[in-house]
Amino acid sequence: MLLCLLGCSDFIHPVKSTPEPESEYAFNYWLLQKVYLYEDRLADLPKDGDSDSIQQQLYSFLKDPYTTYTPPSKSEAVITQINTSLIVGGDIGMLYYTFNEIDHPIYIKRVYAKSPAGRAGVPRYGNIIEANGIDLTGDRAKAIYDSIVDYSKTIDIRVVYNKDTSSFTLQKETVYAPTVLVDTSFYNPDKGYPGIIFVSIDGFKPKTADQVSGTYGEIKAYLDSTTTDKRVRVLDLRNNPGGHVDQCIKIADLFSKKGTLSSRRWRALTADGESAYRESTNKAKAGDIGENGKYIILGNRGSASCAEIFIAAVTETTDIPFVGMRTFGKGIGQTSFKTYAGGLAKITDLEFFTPKGNSYHGKGIYPKYECEGAVNDTCAAKIANKLYGVKIPQSSEGLAKRSMDSKEEKKEFEGGAIEWADEKTYLKFFEKSKF
Repeated sequence: MLLCLLGCSDFIHPVKSTPEPESEYAFNYWLLQKVYLYEDRLADLPKDGDSDSIQQQLYSFLKDPYTTYTPPSKSEAVITQINTSLIVGGDIGMLYYTFNEIDHPIYIKRVYAKSPAGRAGVPRYGNIIEANGIDLTGDRAKAIYDSIVDYSKTIDIRVVYNKDTSSFTLQKETVYAPTVLVDTSFYNPDKGYPGIIFVSIDGFKPKTADQVSGTYGEIKAYLDSTTTDKRVRVLDLRNNPGGHVDQCIKIADLFSKKGTLSSRRWRALTADGESAYRESTNKAKAGDIGENGKYIILGNRGSASCAEIFIAAVTETTDIPFVGMRTFGKGIGQTSFKTYAGGLAKITDLEFFTPKGNSYHGKGIYPKYECEGAVNDTCAAKIANKLYGVKIPQSSEGLAKRSMDSKEEKKEFEGGAIEWADEKTYLKFFEKSKF
């Protein structure tokens, strides 16, 4: 089967391992002619070229940053990255930020439960002051720490947390990072603050820490386990770059009772090997766990592609509001094809529309409630107070979320909406073609 950067979760297995060198270029040229969405850009595409420079000679010609080619030597690594949250090369299971304003700048943002660090009890929000005997101070602390983790099987760390220092010996192993992470903010029962739950969805992947049903499985398991919690939940999609469409559609359906969740138009191969434009829609079904409750969606300029499909699906079919700022505006999707020689062709071939039939490509999706200044937890808390009457601190000091725990807005977009296609079908048509 084939890779699509849009929504499917299966991928292709190469049928030929030793093709003639010129066949790889010919295949990519043929495939672009058959499925690339913007046909008017194809007329001057170079028909002949060097198979060792396909990206430079063929794909770059289209001036489409989302349509790219990965050579066979690197394709499997890219497939792994697209389909899973696996941390390649092994890991100890922590996400950290660096704050150069402090002496020991490496601050532990997350500790994954199913990881060496999680099992060892490494404290979240601690600072790593030493790794394998090397003091981690100054501007080079991050580079030194990354090098130690990259090139060492065993990592000894010392962590300061609440003025206490602890030592841990961690062995790297295969780690699937969770894509759904949950925090409670503004919680102080002594002062009558029930707290607001922030459910961060960092991507949409079919294989994650869940190991069975990916991001969908993670968020459904969380919702199933917290049915008695009636507090406001913020579905946090800040800087979510997208992922597999089937994942974001299934998750959107958890919150929507009825109606069209999303529609798409795409260019594809027909049964006789020609090209045709097709359209389809995804419909919501009733009876899911997320249909009752108090929710807010939080997003920013880093919320893109499949994240935008989710935002549009939920906000146009339910009363759940979108808070934050205008999203990235990537309303097109890419299918990733395993090529004739085992490379990976990621080709723009789809356009998505909101439930109301609107295109948001190049425009983004606008929030119902726009944050004044930073799109942060404080902004979401104020909207929760306005809409649901949630009691929150009123002083700026009480509302301020720990600065080290904020989500910085990304300057560039990486990610996409993913789907896969049937390898045997398109290779069969290529071999019968005149190209």
